Amino acid sequence: MPSLPTPSADPGSDGLPSDQLFFAQAACALAVTNADGLILRANATACRWLGYDNDELVGRLRMPDLLPIGARLFHHTHCLPILQVMGSVAEIQVDLRNRQGERIPMLINIMRVVDEGRVFDQWALFKASDRRAYERELLIARKTAEAALEARQGAEAQLKALNEQLSAADRRKDEFLATLSHELRNPLAPMRSALDVLTMKLKGVADERLLSAFDRQLRHLTRLVDDLMEVSRITQGRMQLQQEPVELTALVQSAAQDVTPLMQAAGHTLRVSALPPPVVVNGDATRLAQVILNLLTNAAKYTPDGGLIDLSLSCKEGHAEIRVRDNGIGIPAEALGSVFNMFSQLEPALERAQGGLGIGLALVRGIVKLHGGTIRADSAGPGKGSEFTLRLPLVAETVREQSPQSDGPAAAGLRVMVVDDNQDAAETLTMALGMFGCEVRVAHSAEAALDIAARFTPQVALLDIGLPDMNGYELARRLRGMPAMAQAVLIATTGWGQEKDREMAFGAGFNHHLTKPIDFEQLRRLLASSM
Repeated sequence: MPSLPTPSADPGSDGLPSDQLFFAQAACALAVTNADGLILRANATACRWLGYDNDELVGRLRMPDLLPIGARLFHHTHCLPILQVMGSVAEIQVDLRNRQGERIPMLINIMRVVDEGRVFDQWALFKASDRRAYERELLIARKTAEAALEARQGAEAQLKALNEQLSAADRRKDEFLATLSHELRNPLAPMRSALDVLTMKLKGVADERLLSAFDRQLRHLTRLVDDLMEVSRITQGRMQLQQEPVELTALVQSAAQDVTPLMQAAGHTLRVSALPPPVVVNGDATRLAQVILNLLTNAAKYTPDGGLIDLSLSCKEGHAEIRVRDNGIGIPAEALGSVFNMFSQLEPALERAQGGLGIGLALVRGIVKLHGGTIRADSAGPGKGSEFTLRLPLVAETVREQSPQSDGPAAAGLRVMVVDDNQDAAETLTMALGMFGCEVRVAHSAEAALDIAARFTPQVALLDIGLPDMNGYELARRLRGMPAMAQAVLIATTGWGQEKDREMAFGAGFNHHLTKPIDFEQLRRLLASSM
């Protein structure tokens, strides 16, 4: 038999209810009759409500005779075509009395259907009292749902507002780090230049231990500033790698040389074990060197004076493995999973004077992840040392040979203009360029630079960006507009070192972008390539 459709009211003038009726499906008596009303099938609920056994009902009694309204029901029916089935539906609320004379307030729904030429009526009886209870439950459920919806909407609004506040706070944090880095680099630049000049002038003359101490601490401070910027880039997803085949043996040995002064100052023994070249990975050599230096610096920092630190490079299962192991303060087992988190600090580390900012290992993990590698920390516990294992996928490419670096003047006779409103920075940079053999002119403003450029026609111009009268980007564009400067090499020298700052510099016509404090060896190579 076809199933009953959803009951609907007949809105005619015969007194039938015109509103949609709801009822409790659980309290439903069903019966099927032929066209004459003879009961052919009935469920247990129908038998119980009407007060008859199933055998008494089926095939013996007519449904209309059991109801007070009798055949009048069919007077109120109307036909509805449902596919190939002809049905009639009526819905009436009546007072039914069963065989025992008990009154049952009922809601009756009848549907007439035609199945293979045979006519049947489907009767559905619902207790009116159940209907009212059901409607009350529906009302309560609806109010509860509406209240829950309002609460959810309020919670979502609060969450949205909180997310906006957190996003704004995160942007302010990034802006603060960028500004802090810029402001710290400004005084670092003349200090770096002055130290390099002193080193070149006093080499072999004065006691180099003093200069080495200055150099060591200045490099450490510069590295902290760089780490702040790198972490900010990683958290914003804006770090871009300059990837190329990198030979790790040379990189590891170079990193070991860079930390030699730090190891010697603490009385540490640094043992280096590296496979012979080539051990090649695809990556950013500068970033990978930064990772190794951070691991070595951490090992030196958290190992008592006179400690032993091992740096090794090996290959295993298609990966290069770099291990840094020390016999220092160690890491508690419960902290091994959090040492790479931002601003993570261990209690033993906090007790040491060189506790640090807690960003170095977070930076290491971020850079390694960008290279498709992994980093893991292991320790037997407090006081038992630590080991950090870095794994990077190997590639089978050969590495371009590096041309040897010259220690002598590489830019003799090169005309260079230095533009910087920081007089200390300009003066120390000028001294260094003079020792390279360059002919130098200095300007402390953009207008002065334009005047000098017209008379001096420099081959190279090093321009600060934050000038008092005109920013360095506009100055670069103005210089490019001068016929004599069309082919000059313009180098941005600035404390702003984010990727967007580099893009703005290149867009303004700069050939190179150097972040303060300037690496003099890098500057020497740029000047040599400009000859």
